[in-house]
Amino acid sequence: MNQHERIKEIAAQFVELKDTSELMIDLAYSALFLNSRELAEEVQQLEEYMDNLHTDFELLALTSDFTEEEASGFLGLIRLAVATERIADAAAEMAEVVLRGIEPHPVLKLTIREAEETVTQACVTRNSPLINQTLKEARLPEETGMAVLAIKRAGKTLRPKSDSKIQLGDILIASGYAEGVEDLKKLASPEEVCDIE
Repeated sequence: MNQHERIKEIAAQFVELKDTSELMIDLAYSALFLNSRELAEEVQQLEEYMDNLHTDFELLALTSDFTEEEASGFLGLIRLAVATERIADAAAEMAEVVLRGIEPHPVLKLTIREAEETVTQACVTRNSPLINQTLKEARLPEETGMAVLAIKRAGKTLRPKSDSKIQLGDILIASGYAEGVEDLKKLASPEEVCDIE
């Protein structure tokens, strides 16, 4: 692997660290708001993945044959990677509250009731107009006021991009104004009730 390829690899791994830590925070808040054990368990699994990803990133950066000047630039990147790891650890601690089965504190309950924004899940069923649309094409924030934080698909939780296609059976985890929840669910499951565990 030449120097240019190695730099691209390091950059790709850093982006994965950043995206995973952001996803974990979003899911941890969602787990708290929905009191969802499933989402909390997903955060815990991602935390293990994040540990391995962080180790791989540091090894790649530290074993690369850079000049002293290039290496000093990577020191800041390594420090940022450590910060993403701390964010992931904080998300795992939040999820732990749900996994322990601790009754949500009255302040948290009140916050959830009073918050203008909420988190919800909607599953994509057979007659949904969302099937095979990208998130950009679906225009969910404009149509419903809800933004998709993650997509649960085939047992995995994905951090979606604007070109991610929505598929039959997807569970959309979305946040936004409470008034948009029913609109999102009607688009995702127009004629069917979908029970989400």
